[in-house]
Amino acid sequence: MTINIVVPVLGESITSAVVSKWLKQPGDQVAADEAIVELETDKVNVEVPAPSAGIVGKHVVEAGSEVSVGALLVTLEPLGKGETVTRNDIRVSSVSGSNPEQKPVDASAPASEYDYDVLVIGAGPGGYVAAIRAAQLGMKVACVEKRKTLGGTCLNVGCIPSKALLYASEQYEAARHQFEKLGVVVKNVSVDLKKMQEHKQSVVEANVNGIEFLFKKNKVTRIEGEATIVAAGKVSVNGQEISARSIIIATGSETAGLPGIEIDEKQVVSSTGALALSEIPRHMVVIGGGVIGVELGSVWKRLGARVTVVEYFDRLVPGFDQEISSTLARLLIKQGFELKLSHKVSKIDKMNGQLKIAIEAAQGGNQETLEADVVLMAVGRRPVTAGLGLDKIGVELDERGRIKTDAQFQTNIPGIYAIGDVIAGPMLAHKAEEDGVAAIEFIAGKKPHVDYNLVPGVVYTEPEVAMVGKTEEVLKKENVAYTVGKFPFSANGRARAMGKTDGFVKILADKHTNRILGVHMIGPNCSEMIAEAVLAMAFGASAEDIALTCHAHPTLSEAVKEAALATQNQAIHM
Repeated sequence: MTINIVVPVLGESITSAVVSKWLKQPGDQVAADEAIVELETDKVNVEVPAPSAGIVGKHVVEAGSEVSVGALLVTLEPLGKGETVTRNDIRVSSVSGSNPEQKPVDASAPASEYDYDVLVIGAGPGGYVAAIRAAQLGMKVACVEKRKTLGGTCLNVGCIPSKALLYASEQYEAARHQFEKLGVVVKNVSVDLKKMQEHKQSVVEANVNGIEFLFKKNKVTRIEGEATIVAAGKVSVNGQEISARSIIIATGSETAGLPGIEIDEKQVVSSTGALALSEIPRHMVVIGGGVIGVELGSVWKRLGARVTVVEYFDRLVPGFDQEISSTLARLLIKQGFELKLSHKVSKIDKMNGQLKIAIEAAQGGNQETLEADVVLMAVGRRPVTAGLGLDKIGVELDERGRIKTDAQFQTNIPGIYAIGDVIAGPMLAHKAEEDGVAAIEFIAGKKPHVDYNLVPGVVYTEPEVAMVGKTEEVLKKENVAYTVGKFPFSANGRARAMGKTDGFVKILADKHTNRILGVHMIGPNCSEMIAEAVLAMAFGASAEDIALTCHAHPTLSEAVKEAALATQNQAIHM
């Protein structure tokens, strides 16, 4: 049967490409995975391979033509049974039942002991980045993913869809309450939740398709299914055994629950269910005042829900600077949030379609009952290791169920590595990506380094929160002498022009050397501004280094410079 070779998905926002060069002419015989045509865009150049061995048909378009994604480029006539193609010492046979995705093997090279150099289990941010980096370093790579789409929790039901809804709900809130102050009058503003969810899904699809394109571009073999590690160097996927010199576990994390409370993803939902609600709740109770809880609570609060947050600790977003946490709580209350700090949930009953949530003081005390139509469970996340067969092969876990690794991400079983949320360290997508690159480079004999003290944390509320390094509480506990430089956005010209003056930037510097020890922000666009602080700390900069750096005016980032100046009592604009 004739095979149509079309312009593949080339990444997010890329809809067309130019045929820069035909690498094979009509009548040429090609092996599976041999490049036929080269496409060029303003972002990438990519070769389109033959999906199987065959004979190239007529070119549908000429070199130099612009073609859209999905457009027909050329046809391919597959070889008959038993026919072969020889190319550069590669011999490919057309055998009934063979896998068209299987890469050709160099017959002149010594037979490999393994099917792959690296096999990655999990295609989330850590896994797919590890797979691509391994391919860049010349390794033969496969990535096993149980979902039908790549990208893991982050791209499918986490970071990306939540940011799409956060942005959309921000615009709705601004249209209702902020635009008029700017002289923009918008009447009869309403929410079309179905269309908002469609926007979210389109963003997700663009991102996951982008990962699929990157796998093809880098020749990473994708295997769909659930993996079990049989032994060092051996993995079973859908009953088929695959061998690899190195195995990387990148299976991520899942929502943690509370004893006796069932998550049904209808009324009691995890973050996954909270992103897919088809109606705006009248009252949403959020169990857990961490990053996920306040972000998704913000989405539904802006869209019209009453939102109550129940947090076990005496502060929101534990782990962030105390002053930042207190400021965030004050601003969320101002927005209409109801906070029950130092409280815990003891049980949830369902009665007549409503939920009755029994809460009490964290240390015990009088109970009270909240009524809601939706409860969001956001008490944290736990590593996903079930079904991998780790107990059978003896991979060691710590007391929190995380996989133990050494400084090179290797487990106690040689050749088996683990990265991201399944090991110690912050459960963040960008941390998993750093882990993935470092693990691969260790395998390749390089000397990478990941400093978990320099992994930024961000809360995408309004205003945003961002941090890197140590908090004041940690420095006091460690008896480190430090100075504080603080600058409010109310004194920043750009923030005033935007009408977003809540919050501040705080820099903690060593009292004796002025070296930056931590940077904490709450205010507009802090998720973008924190990168300057991370870079500075990565190079061991002092606050004075930032203070002596020219910042464009007027910008929000001038608040960082002013805070740096303030560590030595030299701030100009306050």
